[in-house]
Amino acid sequence: MQSALRILYPTQCVSCDALVEGDTGLCGKCWSDTPFITGAVCGACGAPLIGDVDPEETAYCEACHASPRPWLHGRAATLYSGNARRLVLALKHGDRTDLVPALSQWMARAAAPLLQPDTIIAPIPLHWSRMLKRRYNQSALFALELKPYVNAIVLPDLLRRTKPTTSLEGLSRDERFDLLRGAITIKPKYADEIQGKRVLIADDVMTTGATLTAATEALQTSRAREVCVLTLARVTKDA
Repeated sequence: MQSALRILYPTQCVSCDALVEGDTGLCGKCWSDTPFITGAVCGACGAPLIGDVDPEETAYCEACHASPRPWLHGRAATLYSGNARRLVLALKHGDRTDLVPALSQWMARAAAPLLQPDTIIAPIPLHWSRMLKRRYNQSALFALELKPYVNAIVLPDLLRRTKPTTSLEGLSRDERFDLLRGAITIKPKYADEIQGKRVLIADDVMTTGATLTAATEALQTSRAREVCVLTLARVTKDA
């Protein structure tokens, strides 16, 4: 049946609409322009590391050395540059929700080292006022799409934004952290459910980590056992 469907409806590249084979979602040209993160990575944010890294030890990038993260481990599927940046912007601002299945597969591969049997996946939330304008939360779409790949519990409304925040674009690291402080909390109905559990926070892009920090601190206050983070893309100085 699947073979017949592929003949009738050939798979197209999610980036340029060229016909493709396989399940990566990209043609060869777009694949080469997408900066997937492979090899040795920072244990806190998933950024690629250069040089010799002992696979038995957890190593950290310069940014995570300078600002230790409150979460335990982190991974990212791509750098925020090239074709990955174009796809993120198309999803966030171009209503390209059709990209979610392919992008979620990339995230699922990156998430493999972080998953345990009792893992709960929670997306970074949008404030209701922004949700009205955008109509969807891309991080929640990722979390829901990840479920069949990672065999985890998904709670799309575990976290909530208690106050609206302006766009973080153009703000300094300190300004971002000040703006996000206390902006994310746990929905009270889940307080007992997450105690002693491992929670994986899903988001689209990590820049300074201010949003992920606010979410992690909320989960730690509610006594989650461990918190890890997963993003589609990681902003680095070299990206």
